[in-house]
Amino acid sequence: MAIIIKTQDEIEKMRIAGRLAAELLDYITPFVKAGTTTDELNTLCHDYQTQVQGCIPAPLGYGNPPYPKSICTSLNSVVCHGIPDNKPLKNGDILNIDVTVIKDGFHGDSSRMFCVGEVSPIAQRLIKITHECMMIGIEKVKPGAFFGDIGYAIAKHAENNGYSVVQEFCGHGVGRRFHEEPQVLHYGQKGTGAELKPGMIFTIEPMINQGKRHIKIAADGWTVQTKDRSLSAQWEHEVLVTDTGYEILTISPMTGEP
Repeated sequence: MAIIIKTQDEIEKMRIAGRLAAELLDYITPFVKAGTTTDELNTLCHDYQTQVQGCIPAPLGYGNPPYPKSICTSLNSVVCHGIPDNKPLKNGDILNIDVTVIKDGFHGDSSRMFCVGEVSPIAQRLIKITHECMMIGIEKVKPGAFFGDIGYAIAKHAENNGYSVVQEFCGHGVGRRFHEEPQVLHYGQKGTGAELKPGMIFTIEPMINQGKRHIKIAADGWTVQTKDRSLSAQWEHEVLVTDTGYEILTISPMTGEP
């Protein structure tokens, strides 16, 4: 299936959806603390989306088996798609919260890393380098570049810092559908893959492991964990290819930072 080039009207609706996803992550930030459960965070996010933002939580009921919650909460060695539960967060945990809202038929998709209380310097470094990987990938976005340029830059930075890149999961096109073409790999070779063109919208969401890249999927069919139980981190932004470069659609309205 071809990569969809968005119209100006569709781009504007995607800007709104992206802003709402970022607002949701801003909203939940003060609630991420020791003693709170990820299920409580899920309820707060669900209610905020549906009652305040007028949005639909895209993850709820998505896929096969149907995803059972409205957000993904991936803790410590969980790479992605962690399911919220009733286990309280504890001091030193690192947590990825991944949200996708649907507003007027368009998807806003973003995730951030959160630190619970005092986090080890080792975990802090992983979180920092992972964010740098995402931003280095985003900085490669411009018309005439290739998707392989993005993946190459991300993997090079991760590996130069002693980390590994998960290869089984990737970024993706996004718009009226949660997942569209293309797949946006976080590894690869320069000059390979499809050429970037203005109007494309996709996510860049590297999953970086402290140990080896290998993963395993839990019996629930969703939770992805590092095989060696090492820590994993992820950040995600939704990015538009503009005529001259890129626009991040999911920048925090609270801080103005990507």
